[in-house]
Amino acid sequence: FTGVLVLVVVVLVLLWSFCQRRYLRSAGHPPYKFIHMLKGISIYPESLSGSKRIVRGIRRADRSDRSDGERGCLAAGAAGRGMVLVDAENNILDVPGQLQMSHLVPPAGPVAANGQGRVERVLPVPSSEPEPEPSLGAISLTVDYNFPKKALVVTIVGARSLPAVDEQAGSSDPYVKMTILPEKKHRVKTRVLRKTLDPLFDETFTFYGVAYSSLPELTLHFLVLSFDRFARDDVIGEALVPLKGVDPSTGRVHLSQQITKRNMQVRRSAHDTRGELLASLSYQPVSHRLSVVVLKARHLPKMDITGLSANPYVKVNVFYGRKRIAKKKTHVKKCTLNPVFNESFIYDIPPELLPEISVEFLVVDFDRTTKNEVLGRLLLGLHSPAPSGASHWREVCENPRRQISKWHNLSEY
Repeated sequence: FTGVLVLVVVVLVLLWSFCQRRYLRSAGHPPYKFIHMLKGISIYPESLSGSKRIVRGIRRADRSDRSDGERGCLAAGAAGRGMVLVDAENNILDVPGQLQMSHLVPPAGPVAANGQGRVERVLPVPSSEPEPEPSLGAISLTVDYNFPKKALVVTIVGARSLPAVDEQAGSSDPYVKMTILPEKKHRVKTRVLRKTLDPLFDETFTFYGVAYSSLPELTLHFLVLSFDRFARDDVIGEALVPLKGVDPSTGRVHLSQQITKRNMQVRRSAHDTRGELLASLSYQPVSHRLSVVVLKARHLPKMDITGLSANPYVKVNVFYGRKRIAKKKTHVKKCTLNPVFNESFIYDIPPELLPEISVEFLVVDFDRTTKNEVLGRLLLGLHSPAPSGASHWREVCENPRRQISKWHNLSEY
């Protein structure tokens, strides 16, 4: 019985192989091991002299009856659309608009040397040019100079054709932050205008103590944002307006500048403009308590031309790994850039968890009319990106029951 079963299986395999070979011959497929791929196009070796070739894409049953006019229209239409013409009979790639070699061009006429009509395949050519970036709109402003007061006067008139940050509503809630480069000392912002892509701010800012002779060295930096009540505000883009060549001595100068994608190189340096924070930490191994004291801050960035409108407070977040396990905040200090807090917070932390604990300090400017803005950030822990933050935390862990205080530079949030 076993021998009969083996014989039946062998016969069935032979029959299947014979049928498969006849099918491939009737369909015009060469053996699969002879098929080569070149840039996604099937190319068959010249040694396979079968008259039938496969062209994936456009198949023409009546290729021998195709007239010159029809083929000419096809070639012209393909060239107009930026296509590649593939000659399946001669394995020739014809790229319209590119340099062609005469010895590769097939014979002209409706019938080739072997009496067969020419079969062509039309393929799209991927464009090598990068897609243009979407327009982010433009900002309009005026620049003037007050000689008696030695003050630069800038009016942010408005913006037009801004992109919609809220895709569902098809609108944005834009406002503008402005800074004078390279000093980066003056910082102002407009009010938020709701649900508009063409905001009209018409807000004037006066910068005192700016010498007229220094104007060619200055650049106005505008950051356009969209207000978000529940998350961080969305950055739409930025615009740089150099004052070199701008002469406001004879009167107000009207300017307009395209808004471009934000360039991270113009962001403020943490060591120059974000200020410093003095924090003190202590760990009690017996009671498993971590004491965090926010002492004071200094040299916080100016929020407008007066330099005294910052109302800072500090958020203290405790993380275990990447999960926040506690959050607290200090009281708000009114109208100061050098606030003194002297507020302490106690956290219950088991000693075995200390290596994965990090404490984040966010210095925030309180604002009644718009969203509170983070002035700077400090992270203390073994995984802190700043060496000073890691070394401070390591010193706290290695010296229990000792209060360790250090100044730290605030970084960009």
